Amino acid sequence: MPIYFQRPENALKRAQEFIDVGKKTSALDALYDVIKSRKHRTWQKVHEPIMKMYLELCVELKKSHVAKEGLFQYRIICQQVNIGSLEQVVKEYLALAEAKTEAARKESAQAVLETTMVDDLDQVATPENLLLSAVSSEGNQERSDRVLLTPWVKFLWESYRQCLELLRNNSRVERLYHDIAQAAFRFCVNYARKTEFRKLCDNLRGHLAHIHRFPQQATAINLQAVETQQMHLETRLTQLDMAIKMELWQEAYKAAEDIHAMMCLSKKSTKPQLMAVYYQRLALVFLKAGNGLFHASALLKHLNLVKDLKKSITGEELRRLAARAVLATLATPLPATRPEMDNLVETDEAVMDKNVRVLANLLGLANPPSRHTLVRDLHRLNIVSLAPTEVQKLYALLETDFDPLNLCAGVAKVFEFITNWSATAETGKEGGREGTAYPGDELTVYLKGLKAMMVCRLLREIAQVYESIAIKRVLELCPMIDAFELEAAVVDAVRRHSLQVRIDHKLQALHFGSDLSISQREETVDQGGPYLQAMPSDLIRSQLEKLYRVLRQSVDVIQPERIQLERKSLRQELHKAYLAGWKREQHKILERQSKIEKRKEELENKSLAREEAERLEEEKRQQRLREAEAARLAKEAQEREALRQTREDEERRKKMVAEKIEALKRTEFGAKMVESIEEQMLERMNTEDIQQIQLDHWTKERRELQQRMHKQERKIDHMERAKRLEEIPLLEEEFIRREEERRKLWDELERERVERAIAERYLAMEQKRRLSRMAEDKERFIQKLQAERYEEYKKLKQAFDAKLANEKAKRLAARKESRVEKRREEWRAEREQKRRVAEEAERRRLEEEERAAREAAEAKRREREREIEEKLAEEKKRELELEQERERERDQRAQAQATSGGGRSREAEGGSSGPQPWRRTGPVSDMSRETGRSRHSGGGASGPRTENSANSNWRLRSGATGTGPRRGDRERDEGKDLNRGAKTGPTDSGAAGSEQSWWRSGSGSQGQGRQDSKQDRGDRDRDGRRDNRAGLGPSSDASSENWRKT
Repeated sequence: MPIYFQRPENALKRAQEFIDVGKKTSALDALYDVIKSRKHRTWQKVHEPIMKMYLELCVELKKSHVAKEGLFQYRIICQQVNIGSLEQVVKEYLALAEAKTEAARKESAQAVLETTMVDDLDQVATPENLLLSAVSSEGNQERSDRVLLTPWVKFLWESYRQCLELLRNNSRVERLYHDIAQAAFRFCVNYARKTEFRKLCDNLRGHLAHIHRFPQQATAINLQAVETQQMHLETRLTQLDMAIKMELWQEAYKAAEDIHAMMCLSKKSTKPQLMAVYYQRLALVFLKAGNGLFHASALLKHLNLVKDLKKSITGEELRRLAARAVLATLATPLPATRPEMDNLVETDEAVMDKNVRVLANLLGLANPPSRHTLVRDLHRLNIVSLAPTEVQKLYALLETDFDPLNLCAGVAKVFEFITNWSATAETGKEGGREGTAYPGDELTVYLKGLKAMMVCRLLREIAQVYESIAIKRVLELCPMIDAFELEAAVVDAVRRHSLQVRIDHKLQALHFGSDLSISQREETVDQGGPYLQAMPSDLIRSQLEKLYRVLRQSVDVIQPERIQLERKSLRQELHKAYLAGWKREQHKILERQSKIEKRKEELENKSLAREEAERLEEEKRQQRLREAEAARLAKEAQEREALRQTREDEERRKKMVAEKIEALKRTEFGAKMVESIEEQMLERMNTEDIQQIQLDHWTKERRELQQRMHKQERKIDHMERAKRLEEIPLLEEEFIRREEERRKLWDELERERVERAIAERYLAMEQKRRLSRMAEDKERFIQKLQAERYEEYKKLKQAFDAKLANEKAKRLAARKESRVEKRREEWRAEREQKRRVAEEAERRRLEEEERAAREAAEAKRREREREIEEKLAEEKKRELELEQERERERDQRAQAQATSGGGRSREAEGGSSGPQPWRRTGPVSDMSRETGRSRHSGGGASGPRTENSANSNWRLRSGATGTGPRRGDRERDEGKDLNRGAKTGPTDSGAAGSEQSWWRSGSGSQGQGRQDSKQDRGDRDRDGRRDNRAGLGPSSDASSENWRKT
């Protein structure tokens, strides 16, 4: 887990302590905890030594990714306070990495030197070297570099890349960024890393694009600044130089495009020194690309800059530059006269023509150059006169003089001069910078182009003189080529339409001119060169044009009066036509002007509206961009926070993995396993995976080695078998010869052995006689020595026996004590076991008693519930019987009312014929009283009442007669009758008293039933409400008392 320090100095001391005891990884972790701590984000002087020690440990442990994290954290710390500290730390970090890499290179070379030293000159080729050469094509140097140098080269490359990523798009460290980029280019050249060079170029282009995309950052680089453009140009020129040295011409071309883009971006003109270097390097790129035309154009621009700006240029250097420009221009092939068919067919020349404008832009030309314009520039700039005399002669032979018979001889002398001059000349300083001996600086590279140009000029000059010529004669005129080269030159000239010639292989001759039946193009390309006369085919092709022109002139001379009259009449007709239509035309002109003015106004209005719409759209777009930028910044903040959290989790995981790996390294097997697997793979694996991978790796290596050894064994077996077949006769002869020699040698050695044995026996006898006098002394000495040794043995034996007895007694006592202690512990354990068994039995007994009590209580509760349900069933049955009794009574009353209803209705009809008061004036009839009593006693509904009755509780249906009220009204009136009966006292067989006792029993049962369950109380409440609505209750006081008890 991370270690927190109150002061950074303590972390520095702690790290030094770890280093002193050899724990560099722990020291690195301690320093990293301080660097990433938010508590120490304010820069202090102690941060710089902490960072230096941190980077030194990263370099020693080859942990470039850890160094990257530390550098980014340190940039956050010191970016706003002391950016110079960051520059110093980065410089020392890269210097240390470069020193380690250089030391690894020397160590690799020394290791190869030691392995190549042979101890035994008779065995120069050891079996190990033979096996290695059989299974691998690598040499000792490659194997040594892969083991010793390649890891450090990889570390240095990652260091360069991480530092460039750290310093990009930061105006405060812009100079350091370009220095590191140039150092990275030199690194790629020194260690021949072409792939890394391409990646570095792509990274720099990405950094430049990032500057264009995010110019609003606080530390963004201003590409309009002169110093910034200067540094970028210097870096790209270094990139171009290194690409040329590594012969990566595609990257060199891309670098030239980058340089041109930077120069176009600049508002001020680029320094002439840099432009001269740019043209020089670009000329070499064009030369390697085989584009002689642009190569010559770049050389002309370079020479023009050097001649005008370099004051200290020497005459020899100027002559050499002029000679290069002239030779490059003369070596440019003649332009091709392409027919119309080539515009419809995709040829190599058509593809190249599409790219000439891009190449012309690299040279700053408005139009693509041509050979004619280059030759004209040589004259205009007076460059031919600056070249050596032999080069001037070459120019005259190829461009001005018409001398086909002596052309090749003069050119051969110039070629010899060029070869000698290139061998003796030294490379000087060109363009204000120290030159480099590139292959393009040698003038001999133009000899091939000049030779082709010489052959083409020779054929063109011969074609102006001869209609046909023998090939043998042409080879005599040009001895520098053979028949195959001549034929190739002729075919190429015809393919490019530069020459009209046919080859007659039967006659071995060349025929100039073309068949006039074939359509030729009228336009020709000016190819320059010596010109004597036109070819017959060219003359015939222009005869019709000449004939028309001459005949027209002849007619003018023969009939001048008629021609003048025709011209006069034509002028008069034109005058009349003008007078007839000038007003109309004037009106059209004026209308056109007004239309133009209106059209202009419309266009201006549309333009203003469009501009306003564009402005509004731009404002909306800017607003969206600002909102998107704010959202992006918020998202980036969240991502950074998530990344920080993830990084901290990853660090904790890595530390745990590192601890596991360190524990694994302490074992012999684990140390070998860790060395064979990369650390990144170890961090993602557990111990089982690592062991399995190691086992698989060993199995694979053993299998591959067995296969290679099997193949080598078969090869050696066949070779050995063939050698043995060949050497059998030789071995037989050698065996016979050696057998004779060995027989002679054996005889000689046997004779010498016998003589030597006789002499030795005589000498041994004399020695025995001489030593026999000392035999008694020897025996006495041996007996004395044996006696002393026996006494010493007895003393040691007694001491050992005493020590053995003492040790035996001690061990017996200890064993007895241990047995006693063991029995005591067994007794204690047995007693504890019995106690636990008793406690468990008691606990089970108590649980059984509690369970039995709960079951008894549950049985009682279920019995009480059953009794309650039975009582409720009885009550419901009693209610049902009462309801049936009431229904019978109501039916009887209804029948009685039906019999007496006819008379009352007639009386009502008679009484209603006159006005009636709102109160009854007469006495109440007996029928009315009977009906009222029956209503108060809780009986059924009585007959219909009059409309003016004040106490009327019945309502008749619309149009009802005497059949009785509706069911809802009847039930409501029955409830009112029950209430009235309870107030007025007992009437009609004690129904009201029973109702009062029922309500009292209901209220009392509520107080008593609070101890019952909620379900019981709910059932009783529902039953009470149902009885209240029906106007029923218990029939006697006994039943009320039983209900309260329930």
